[in-house]
Amino acid sequence: MTVRRSAATLAAIATVLCAAAAPVAVAAPSPTPSPSIALPSGLYGTKDPTYDGVWRQSLAFLAQRLEGVTPATESVDWLIAQQCENGAYAAYRPDVSRPCTGKTVLDTNATAVAVQAFVEVGGHRDTVNNSVRWLKSVQNEDGGWGYTAGAPSDANSTSLVIGALARQGQRLADITTPNGKTPYSPLLALAIPCGGKDGGAFAYQPDKAGKLAANADATAAAVLGTMGKALAVGNNAAAKGTSCHPGSGLTPEQAAQNGAHYLANALATSGHLDLAPMPGATDTTPQPDFGNTADAVVALSAAGHQDKAAKAVAWLKKNAGPWAEQNGPAAYAQLVLAAHATGSDARDFNGVNLVDRLNATGPAPAAVTTPDPSADTGYEATEKDQVHSGDDVIGGVWWFIGIGLVVAAAAAFLISGRRKNRQL
Repeated sequence: MTVRRSAATLAAIATVLCAAAAPVAVAAPSPTPSPSIALPSGLYGTKDPTYDGVWRQSLAFLAQRLEGVTPATESVDWLIAQQCENGAYAAYRPDVSRPCTGKTVLDTNATAVAVQAFVEVGGHRDTVNNSVRWLKSVQNEDGGWGYTAGAPSDANSTSLVIGALARQGQRLADITTPNGKTPYSPLLALAIPCGGKDGGAFAYQPDKAGKLAANADATAAAVLGTMGKALAVGNNAAAKGTSCHPGSGLTPEQAAQNGAHYLANALATSGHLDLAPMPGATDTTPQPDFGNTADAVVALSAAGHQDKAAKAVAWLKKNAGPWAEQNGPAAYAQLVLAAHATGSDARDFNGVNLVDRLNATGPAPAAVTTPDPSADTGYEATEKDQVHSGDDVIGGVWWFIGIGLVVAAAAAFLISGRRKNRQL
């Protein structure tokens, strides 16, 4: 999911809102605000937050926490206040004093990324669990999620929700529909079989005829989704060759590796992905897609192909600075996530300190520390460490570890006391 978000996602927003200016929204979801728009003090970025306020704030938090930065309290409070009473988020609520209604466009993408951000920030258990309840309540019959509740499932939204559920501690295989579908089911249905130039890729959604068209944005998202991973990926230096697993009946892991194979081939020549031409555009000259290239880097590293992402990282270092400066917090955050996933120094990204640049787009952080580069702070969610307890995981995996430590300490105290009694 790029800083622009996907064209299909923005088209969905425009459809819901019946916006006459949908093409403008698709081309630039964060336009410079008019003088009449007053931006809240806790918000990151200076552009109109209508389509991406929660998204860019949450992505900024994710990137900051990976780099040892604690966001300002007012920024965290702003994001908390954006949540509706039912746990969902809209893309942006300019007046949080007014409760969400049936006309509020509830955004699964914003909700999912906010969950991931709050887990990284820590200390907001109720906020996280409320959002997870809502996400689970709007799961589609095919096991996935669309951009809005009840919308047809798409690869990007489903993968983002998977990352949120996994990061909170849910066991994904247990989140099933009445007909037995899991969150992985719609992603597997969107996987393009091996063979041909698009083999291994994922489609965003099937077209009206049910055909699947390769989509690099959806593929980068779905690689993480089929691996059950969140957006913040740790530095995985393992290297293994890419291959496309033929046939049907793929496992999620096989589908993820197929997607990584497609991305590696797409990046091999130029080191970057290209933007799809806008509908009706007369100039079809390929333009580089910085955001999707950064997402592809993260996906490749998560799948164990960090070496296949090296050329793209070098290209981003050389070319992405002006793009990030123009697009603000979400763009800087994407580059930080890509740098972290590949072991690059986000504080010296071809001479640019991405962390400082990101911090400067919002209120001064509450604290800044420089992480030990030898310690990997990225979280890798896998089925073996996901814990499910009814509808919620109170505090996630680490809460249970903490309880275990308390129990162990109590047991040690009792044993010590018994030994003393015996000595007496």
